[in-house]
Amino acid sequence: MALADLRGQKVIRTGESLVKHLQSFSLDLKFSAGVWFFAPGGSRFHDRYCDPMTMEQILEIATSLKPYGLKALEAHYPNEVSDDNLDLFKAWAADTGMRLLTVVPNLFYDSQWEFGSLSNPCDRVRQAAIDRVKRTLEINRELGTDFSIIWPGGDGFENTFAQNHAEARRRFAEGIAEAMDAVPGVRICIEPKPYEPRGHILYPSTAEALLLCDRVEKAMAADENKALLNEGHALMAMNPEVGHMLMGYEDLAYTFSLVCEYGRLGHTHWNSQPLGNYDQDLNVGVLGIEQAEAALYALKMHGYSGYFGIDINPERMPVARALLNCMDALKGMNARIDQMDHTRIVAAVEAPADHRGIVEALLIRARWGDTGAKFSEL
Repeated sequence: MALADLRGQKVIRTGESLVKHLQSFSLDLKFSAGVWFFAPGGSRFHDRYCDPMTMEQILEIATSLKPYGLKALEAHYPNEVSDDNLDLFKAWAADTGMRLLTVVPNLFYDSQWEFGSLSNPCDRVRQAAIDRVKRTLEINRELGTDFSIIWPGGDGFENTFAQNHAEARRRFAEGIAEAMDAVPGVRICIEPKPYEPRGHILYPSTAEALLLCDRVEKAMAADENKALLNEGHALMAMNPEVGHMLMGYEDLAYTFSLVCEYGRLGHTHWNSQPLGNYDQDLNVGVLGIEQAEAALYALKMHGYSGYFGIDINPERMPVARALLNCMDALKGMNARIDQMDHTRIVAAVEAPADHRGIVEALLIRARWGDTGAKFSEL
């Protein structure tokens, strides 16, 4: 696949231009799902609640959901996508018209990453991490994916005393740049998370991840990469996950908008999550519907055209039902924001002193207008 052009996200519209955009542009709900949650394993607190699945069984379930909007899958290398099963994924894509959207280097599970992967102070282990990223990027290029994702879940610390934080950040950023220069032209999306499994993960917030993106691109030396950067393309982008943002007490709409402002929103991961707390990966719509709707509206304002990745942990229901629930929730929320009175919303936001309480009133009517409730006049 050609590198998706994210530059249009940076356009900031106001007034009549914004109204026309909101009236004419609708989010294209292209869904992807991670193969890792189709048969969730046990945890340190309980045994697994479902039987393991083969990759063939996972692909069969995914294919059955194509009519409902599931278009792609996401997987890790080398535990889910491997050098031994590439032909399986290629044949599945050819037969179904679905695809692997991304192949992610697994940099957090192996025992060798006990003290980090790309930030590891041991040169041998860090080089193994760089080599894994390189091989993963090669597979992404071979399969024609849209990007790879890096989640630094194993890179961080618990005891902050005497940690050389600046050096750890340098090793991590320069390791990514080295791998990307070895396989140029393939985008990486960083997925920040504040904590878990490490007590504190490197580049934990959206703002810090944006700094990482800039740092990695400045360290790139390959001619192909530099040419793309000179054209204004983002080679380092982001994959914000709703749950991770809420763990860090970030506002979803504000945060998504910030990433779009810099033209770096390469992908999105959706679930629901209480503020703070451990990473629950609840189905979309279980909690925080108002935050999700505001986030979708922000993406609509910026003209986001990427995928909506579902990243959940459906321990107590069949994965097909969980995915259908998540896709239905996003479809319902998207339909609701499309039907809003965009003219009045933009007017109320841009001249709040003249339209006090109107945005809230419009939301009340959009959410419960079909219940038969008798509302006051606006």
